[in-house]
Amino acid sequence: MYNKCTQQIKSFVLRQGKITQSQKKAVYNLMPKYGIEFQEQMLDLNKIFKRDNPKIIEIGFGMGHATWQIAMNNPNNDYLGIEVHTPGVGSLLIQIEQCNITNLKLIRHDALSVFKNMIADNSISGIYIFFPDPWPKKRHHKRRIIQTEFVDLLCDKLIKGGFIHLATDWEDYAHWILNKLTNSSKLVNKEKSQGFIQKPDYRPLTKFEERGINLGHNVWDLIFTKI
Repeated sequence: MYNKCTQQIKSFVLRQGKITQSQKKAVYNLMPKYGIEFQEQMLDLNKIFKRDNPKIIEIGFGMGHATWQIAMNNPNNDYLGIEVHTPGVGSLLIQIEQCNITNLKLIRHDALSVFKNMIADNSISGIYIFFPDPWPKKRHHKRRIIQTEFVDLLCDKLIKGGFIHLATDWEDYAHWILNKLTNSSKLVNKEKSQGFIQKPDYRPLTKFEERGINLGHNVWDLIFTKI
């Protein structure tokens, strides 16, 4: 996705798709309550959440099915979800409000810009990236979010011992991710065999994932920690 040139290659295409009236209403009414505006200034997440608890970021939460469940089931952690697609943002806002979730905030913006401009180094306990766009055609591999430069950036933001947890249902991308993370001098694979792990209990089975499994698709999880 990212190189060191001034031109940025985006890992996403902004296909908003259909948005329901309830999602539109949620974005308008609830983003001021649960959202954080993009800014070129580092966030004080302890101040935002009013406590000094572990901070975990999810990049590209989609419709937020896993996001709100993880936050609700782990009240001792604070969560920040980043997503560009408005329907997903609206959907997650509805769940946050309905379930009265107080340890989850959202940013509607590109993750690269958020990490570069708003997230302090050595401040994040964990990062989730679940089912990123695999960009399967070889000519599009440069658009994959998991690139060497981006992995380095994420590592800078993690505390010592902090983790990156990725999941994908695309086998070629799973091995691409494994290679990129294994080649990082800042990370170590949690799986002693240096391969993939079983799905952790804390990651909910989403409707998207369940549908894929029913069709015979496999899912690959990886967790690497910062040395």
